[in-house]
Amino acid sequence: MPTATVRDITMNYETAGSGEPLILLPYLSADNASYAFQLPELSQHYACVSVDLRGAGESDKPEGPYSTEQFADDVAALMAELGIDRGHVLGVSLGGATGMWLAAKYPERVASLSLHSTWPKTDAYLAAVIKNWQVQAKTLGSVPEFVIGGGFPWYFTPELFVDKPEFIAGLEAFVRSRPVQPVEAFLSQTEAVLGHNAEAQLGRIEAPTQITFGKWDLVTSTRFEPVLTGAIKGAELVVFDHLGHLGLHEDAEGFSKTALEFLFRQNL
Repeated sequence: MPTATVRDITMNYETAGSGEPLILLPYLSADNASYAFQLPELSQHYACVSVDLRGAGESDKPEGPYSTEQFADDVAALMAELGIDRGHVLGVSLGGATGMWLAAKYPERVASLSLHSTWPKTDAYLAAVIKNWQVQAKTLGSVPEFVIGGGFPWYFTPELFVDKPEFIAGLEAFVRSRPVQPVEAFLSQTEAVLGHNAEAQLGRIEAPTQITFGKWDLVTSTRFEPVLTGAIKGAELVVFDHLGHLGLHEDAEGFSKTALEFLFRQNL
């Protein structure tokens, strides 16, 4: 897989397709393969660049803590290194938090912004969840096993566990097949979640923006919607009535359809 020297790290990324650039930003602990279900469709229309954020996948993992602003600076530098002057940006959860910083600090680089299952500022509830995840990861000594045993119940709906156990088993195998994130790198990424506060930056976002939530998401629930839609001018809101936090996996087809319906209306 290709890499690029970006600021103080070597950053890993994957490319697929052709057309206007589409930067795909992953969620906490995940690498570029978090968009594996979307790439077959997205790459038919866009030149997709899926990245491994600092601390995850095969990108470097320097000592933390990290910040979402730092992640955005890394991505902006990667775009410059790859000769991408401007592109569409799509992020889920931590990727969305990174995307809002990217669009606010580097508006000339962001043609459109897609924010899925994300939040503008960490509140007391989200902080409590993340601190619990930190304890679980340290206790287990394994990020993949935490993701499967501790994360999945927060990511997906009860119906998915009950009705599609074989799908859950496939996701478990997928998680275990990816490059293993060290616990310390996971903790550094979680510190970025705990410290995230982009509220004052939202008014600087100029790009057309889509915001989506899963109705059954507790981690980044619709409690964050008023601030995001109120501060980002012209933002479009979609709530998936049947999904939780990681709808891009639970309903890959529906997620991709909604994302593309927005993207097809945007210009570079």
